[in-house]
Amino acid sequence: MKNIFVKILILASLLSVSGMCSDDDDNPSNPSVDPTPVINTVKSGTWRITFYEDSGTNETSNFNGYNFTFADAAVLTATNGTNTYTGTWSVTSDNSGDDSPSNDLDFNIAFSAPSNFAELTEDWNILERTDTKVRLIHESGGGGGTDYVTFEKN
Repeated sequence: MKNIFVKILILASLLSVSGMCSDDDDNPSNPSVDPTPVINTVKSGTWRITFYEDSGTNETSNFNGYNFTFADAAVLTATNGTNTYTGTWSVTSDNSGDDSPSNDLDFNIAFSAPSNFAELTEDWNILERTDTKVRLIHESGGGGGTDYVTFEKN
């Protein structure tokens, strides 16, 4: 009788301990999100900025008349026929695991000059991507503002 009681106690203990484990802890790194579809979208054709908001201030007019080309070798060019500015771009997998899977890609843009183009230098998260539109968001840490930029295909 005592032997049956011990077996039941051990079985109950094992069941309660196994119930505390979850299968989501077994995969410490999230699988990568493939950046290729985003890369292929922006590399096709030229784009314009139809919306840019910097911490609540609409600054879209800073980019009026500029066409953006996302080329091979991470070259990003903005030109309005008179001025041409060159920067870099990339789309990379962000496996930080601290956000939703839809934000696991970083759309990286970098311009060193002029200052209004340098404001685009961020690691943006993708809000929306279609064949003709890419909407990005950047949320600054430490109480900073939120920036938005929308590229639409010409």
